[in-house]
Formats: sequence, structure tokens, C-alpha cells
Amino acid sequence: MIDVLRREFVYVWYYFEVQLRQIAGYWVLGMVVGSLVSVFAKDAIHGAFDRIRDKKWGVWGVIPASLLGVASPLCMYGTIPIAASFSRNGMRDDWLAAFMMSSVLLNPQLIMYSTALGTTALVIRIVSCTICGIVAGLVLHVFYKDKPFFNFEGFEPRASHDTNPNLLLRFLFNLGRNIKATGGYFLLGVLLSALFQRYVPADGFAELFGKSNEGFGVLMAATIGVPLYACGGGTIPLIREWLALGMSMGSASAFMITGPATKITNLGALKIVLGMKRFLLYLGFVMLFSLLTGWVVNLFV
Repeated sequence: MIDVLRREFVYVWYYFEVQLRQIAGYWVLGMVVGSLVSVFAKDAIHGAFDRIRDKKWGVWGVIPASLLGVASPLCMYGTIPIAASFSRNGMRDDWLAAFMMSSVLLNPQLIMYSTALGTTALVIRIVSCTICGIVAGLVLHVFYKDKPFFNFEGFEPRASHDTNPNLLLRFLFNLGRNIKATGGYFLLGVLLSALFQRYVPADGFAELFGKSNEGFGVLMAATIGVPLYACGGGTIPLIREWLALGMSMGSASAFMITGPATKITNLGALKIVLGMKRFLLYLGFVMLFSLLTGWVVNLFV
């Protein structure tokens, strides 16, 4: 028994080490770029969004709003106080919805992580997350045009941690916080991908999540994105391994939308801002959009 356990440990450690060597560089790159954007470009990005408030773009303002949401380095808990400030300054709800939706789904750090998945997956992730923000804004414009959607009462902008007058130290402190926040999840993701590689039959996985079963596979991928997603960086090794095992790009796309959109900490913040009825509408929108995205991607990729 001990010999069997020792042998299995050696196998898993081998897969873990191989996965770590293959993907660690992308994780480091993501953290460095994320910290650079957070320290040196965050205020410029949010300032650009604030400045479009008075533009006469009408509903089409959801497009630049969604793009700026992707560029924003903040997580949901950081985005909501900023969005509350924008709202108090007169920002339209449909533009805010586009900004917040795309900001939840993607940020510069996660874009760098996602390069590990290959060019096709990276482009699909950027495009689908941007479109999701745009569509969220359009839906809000149609159904809540004359009614308030958000309740930001009690949310105030948080004090920035990036205040050190020395720019290098400011960057290093931010990088250290990034490592602390994501390092454990990243290593857990690598471990889970090693376990998948060792114990999950590729044929069975491909049959469940591959193109031959694309309808149910996309639905399953969208559904497991809800409980499995904890951290963007931590899921990259898993998605990479799933694609290698035969998961269709559509199923992976669905997972990459429902995962961050239903991350438990994000849901807690959104429940406060939206209230129960609009919160349920949000969940329905996310699931429907992820399913449609997965099916469309499978048609063309």
C-alpha cells in the first residue's frame, strides 16, 4: 500500500512539476503587467471613463464603457465603490452596467494569464467578455431605461494602497499583494490540473465536454463554472489541461464567462448593489450569455 501511494505521489509530482514549468512564466507575467497597470494606469483608465460621462453618445457609449472595464485592473469589490462614485457624478446606468460587467469578467492581469491558453482562446476570451459588457448595457437600456437599476447607498471609494512616493516601491508593494492574493490559488490550480492529467481518462472527458457532445458539454461547463471558480489565475492551469484532454473551445468559453461572473465574493457584492430580483436577473443573463457564447464558438472554432 505504501509503495502504491509513493508511486502515485511520484507520478502526480511529475505532472505538477511539468505543469508548473510550462505555466509559471505566464502567471509571473500576468502579475507584473497587472501591477504595472494598477500602479501607473488605473487612475488614467478610470479618469477616461469618468470623462465620457458628458459625451452625447447615447446607448452606444456602452462600447467604450465595456472596453474601459476590460482595461480596469480592479476586482468586483474594488469596482463597485468606483462605480458608486461614477453614479453619484451622473454616469448612466447602462454605461455603468457595461463597465462593471466586463470588469468582473476580465482585467489586464487575467489577459496575460490567458496567453497560456493559446491565441485562439485568448482572442475568444477578450472578445466575448467585451461583448458581454456591451450586451449587458444594451439590455439595461431596453428594460430599465427609465428606472434605476443599481443601489450604491453606503459604498464609498476605498483609499488606495498605492501611495508610496517611491514609484519602484509602490510597484513592488502592489506586486507583493498580488502574489499573496493569487499565489495559493495558482498552485492549487496547477495541482488540480496534475491530478486531472493523472486520473481523468482523456477519452471520457472529451466525450463529455467535446464537440461531439457540444450542447450538453457547454451547459455542463457553464454550470461547473459557478462552484469551481475561485481565482482567475488558479483556473488557467485547469482550463489548459481541460483543452488538452479534449474540451471544446465553446465549453471552455462558457466556463470562462460563468466562472468570474459567479465568483462567490463577486456575488456577495452584487447582491447588495442589485437586490434579490435584479440579482436573479443578473444570474440568468450570465448563464444565457455563456451558453450562447459556447454554442456560437463551437460553430466556428
